[in-house]
Amino acid sequence: MRSSMDTHIGLDQAAARSARLDRLAELAIRVGLNLAPGQELVMTAPVEALDLSRRITEQAYRAGASLVTTLLADDQAVLARYRHAREESFDTAAGWLYDGMATAFRNGAARLAIVGDDPALLAGQDPDRVARANRARSKAYRPALELISATAINWTLVAAATPAWAAAVFPELPEAEAMARLWDAILAASRADRPDPVGDWAAHNAALMARRERLNERRYAALHFRGPGTDLRVGLADGHAWMGGLSTAKNGITGNPNIPTEEVFTTPHKERVEGVVAATKPLAYQGTLIQDIAVRFEAGRITSATARTGLPVLERMIGTDEGARQLGEVALVPHSNPIAQSGLLFYNTLFDENAASHIALGQAYSKCFLDKELTEAELATRGANRSLIHVDWMIGSAETEVDGLDAEGRAEPLMRGGEWVR
Repeated sequence: MRSSMDTHIGLDQAAARSARLDRLAELAIRVGLNLAPGQELVMTAPVEALDLSRRITEQAYRAGASLVTTLLADDQAVLARYRHAREESFDTAAGWLYDGMATAFRNGAARLAIVGDDPALLAGQDPDRVARANRARSKAYRPALELISATAINWTLVAAATPAWAAAVFPELPEAEAMARLWDAILAASRADRPDPVGDWAAHNAALMARRERLNERRYAALHFRGPGTDLRVGLADGHAWMGGLSTAKNGITGNPNIPTEEVFTTPHKERVEGVVAATKPLAYQGTLIQDIAVRFEAGRITSATARTGLPVLERMIGTDEGARQLGEVALVPHSNPIAQSGLLFYNTLFDENAASHIALGQAYSKCFLDKELTEAELATRGANRSLIHVDWMIGSAETEVDGLDAEGRAEPLMRGGEWVR
């Protein structure tokens, strides 16, 4: 039987977490989106994140939103498709829905996604069906994704703890304790557990902006990564620009696309990547954990790929289209960042990519150029990759060394032992 003191402690803990969730919702609107008065918001969320989505909706209306539209996703409905749908179903996607989202974005709506996916949701499903369904969705989503990747609108991602995700991160704990631990980790990484989260984000953004300005001043032609299993030269796109932290969308609104974020990133040249690289963390992709990825790049393309687990899924992923074997992003992250220091593997790209330096296969960000208004042909000429996918995987650690190379190949040290040196 619980004592009155136990009940009081439990209530205090619940009240404290509720207050921190309110701060996370405030961060999503004020720091992530910087939502403008009169602006619409389109939000997606798992059904398990309904509490956070409601708090964000309240904050959005307090900020002057004209309309908030929330689309909820249900993992059980997804599984029902794989268990019972006709075979041709897996080549179909709700194009009408994504067309509607693209129309909303063209009309000025902001985009917010609450992530909390079950990393193993599709682990037991036919990989070919998963790949086909993902390809169909990617094709249907492209009109909306292109507006997001070009930063035509203000958008952001935040996370919510869900039971399946918590079980993946803390498999040894009972559900309630695992959920509490995951919420604590999310709130800490998002800086929502601090006395002044908005002010703390301002200081963090200032540090990220200073780092990216330093890189933009140096105008490196390439980066050279070295570490266990890695000796990789990543040529940078012509006229590239480093981004990270705050980003100003083409609608004039400045916000943070990711909460949390620890990276500075830019666009590689799709044909100027050479060498070998080994992943330093597993990649959770389409319900499969792909471990110990190792690939070789020649003239910008993956020519061989291995993995200890999940190799068939990796092979299907890089076979999605012509650009899936080439890079669309390279990012630098110091190993001392709070997400890495937590020691957790989140099985979620929003967190794991911000724990370590990383590369992404597939679609490039068109915003990572000094010239902001480039046509598709101009982007291609400068080396930007095009693909239906954009998949980040981690290549940094406490053993990573990174040099910046100038046009003549002269090297300057950027990272040693996974930390900035200049």
